[in-house]
Amino acid sequence: MISRREFMQVVAATGTLFGSSVPWAKLSAQQKITQGDLLDFKPFGNVTLAHLTDIHAQLKPVWFREPSVNLGVGNAEGKPPHITGSDFLKFYNIASGSPEAYALSSEAFVGLAQQYGRMGGIDRIATVLKHIRSERGDNTLFLDGGDTWHGSYTALMTKGADMVEVMNALKPDAMTGHWEFTLGADRVKEIVNDLPFAFLGSNIFDNEWQEPAFDAVKMFERGGVKIAVIGQAFPYTPIANPRWMMPNWSFGIREEEIAKHVSAARSKGAELVILLSHNGFDVDRKLASQVKGIDVILCGHTHDALPVPLIVGNTLLVASGSSGKFISRLDLDVSGGKLKDFRFRLIPIFADVITPDREITALVDKVRKPYQGELKRVVGRTDSLLYRRGNFNGTIDDLMCQALIEVRDAEIALSPGFRWGPSLLPGQEITGEDLYNSCAMTYPAAYRTKMTGKFLKEVLEDVADNLFNPDPYYQQGGDMVRAGGLGYTIDPKKPIGQRISGMTLLKDGSTVDPSREYVVAGWASINQETEGPPIWEVVETYLKTNTPVRIKPNDAVKVVGV
Repeated sequence: MISRREFMQVVAATGTLFGSSVPWAKLSAQQKITQGDLLDFKPFGNVTLAHLTDIHAQLKPVWFREPSVNLGVGNAEGKPPHITGSDFLKFYNIASGSPEAYALSSEAFVGLAQQYGRMGGIDRIATVLKHIRSERGDNTLFLDGGDTWHGSYTALMTKGADMVEVMNALKPDAMTGHWEFTLGADRVKEIVNDLPFAFLGSNIFDNEWQEPAFDAVKMFERGGVKIAVIGQAFPYTPIANPRWMMPNWSFGIREEEIAKHVSAARSKGAELVILLSHNGFDVDRKLASQVKGIDVILCGHTHDALPVPLIVGNTLLVASGSSGKFISRLDLDVSGGKLKDFRFRLIPIFADVITPDREITALVDKVRKPYQGELKRVVGRTDSLLYRRGNFNGTIDDLMCQALIEVRDAEIALSPGFRWGPSLLPGQEITGEDLYNSCAMTYPAAYRTKMTGKFLKEVLEDVADNLFNPDPYYQQGGDMVRAGGLGYTIDPKKPIGQRISGMTLLKDGSTVDPSREYVVAGWASINQETEGPPIWEVVETYLKTNTPVRIKPNDAVKVVGV
């Protein structure tokens, strides 16, 4: 892991924060930003990588609050990306109230959001890409880290076709995937067969023949450099998501396969080896320490955004955020068959600053036009900041849990620890688009069942181990399952089976009885037989009698030992 001393050396090498020569301190003091400031980058070396990941079908600019709690365990404890809020700002020497403070942290989010505006928008991303390509020409590789065709109403209605059409216009050179697979194997194959670029998954195998299900590696030449891009899909897709949607494919980290592909690429003359990854940042950090010969890992899945790459051995780890908030630019000097030096910029996509690309704006309008009625339909209003990210709770899931308890007549509610879904500011109307942005998926049934207190604890323990196992290779993605009507204490450093204690029923303060059955409502079960109304219907029903939304501070989860 890069030390603070090494970090300051990187800052010195790349200019200033966000890796540019822009005088950010001056801009922060002036609280003014221009498109020229955001795109200013002195071209360097002979290869440029542009990286976008985890956009989750957000074609339009959004609000997106970064997490205030993102705990690291084991070797990742207290290290980026597991530093948040004011600690994050202090570590990276970012001024409070500055543009980068708004983009990269949760501090003073509402006020800064009102000041700096929404972020993202695929037409603004197109403008940035065109600028990079105009400077670098055929030296550029644009790589998509996945979670692209999922996460919005239009992506759900079109089975990903809206995102495919728009992304094709941006002309990526390769992509990998995760939530894409929840469209079902047949739909994924249908799309991939028609893509004008490579869909890579070195860790996906056909169960029957034990052969690769997708291409593993794509070779390119840019700036006279031979480049190998290895694709790595989310390793635990059939565990975190329904296996029945992709029954004939097996996944996994498959470290030995990556090492094999690295060696083969080098033997074929590759001078630069890139892992286009959807592993999650901590998995990639461990992988970089164990598999030699990877020059750059473009990280995805965990939605982390870091202003400089982390360096593990001789490998650069780049984290480009989510929801279209950032695009990374990495200029590389490759000579003599080796990566010699680099310059980096995490480019924040301030929607009010970057001029939209007209052609892509028109294309976005076209794919969204048939659905405008539902996208704009007002279903409620919020007086609270609604956000999702955080290890233990978010106000969007607090709302969903309240809806599940009331509408499904339950004592306890469970909402999955998804990281995707934009935020809503206090005073904002909740539209159909906003609602679906947090729950548009292909297995949305809101179940109602009975669980014993013992089973509930087992559920919480299992999810906690997915998140807090000290070995990153056993972390299967997502944040902690959100619980409504239930309080508990968690010690992330304890072993599995011992992290959860003090479970109480919030309505009366009673201790959860291991032998008693409780009525539990939830959604997004990976069980194919799950029955119930889709979660968006449950939430909309709740909003009819509970608008405006007011979410009280959630202190039902007590975190100890960290």
